[in-house]
Amino acid sequence: MAGYVVGKINIKDPVTYKEYTNHVQTTLDKYGGKFVVRGGQYEIMEGDWQGRLVVIEFESSAAAKLWYNSPEYAIILPIRQKASSGDLIIVEGYQP
Repeated sequence: MAGYVVGKINIKDPVTYKEYTNHVQTTLDKYGGKFVVRGGQYEIMEGDWQGRLVVIEFESSAAAKLWYNSPEYAIILPIRQKASSGDLIIVEGYQP
């Protein structure tokens, strides 16, 4: 069953965040991750949404965790954390 990394990111330093985004795809490739949503335009229908939405799909939640905890991602994670704040989860996809 697919697993997803879902993030709501508030960018504080766009220049430094761009450095992160320039390298993140390389880390995803090795673990089979692909962006489903990456920023994009949105319309608030309910609530008070703040931030950038990111959804990354993996073959499984286990694969998503491998990526997040990988040595490749560990190199760039501090860049994202320095340039932004937010929430990040790994969630299993729906299987009827």
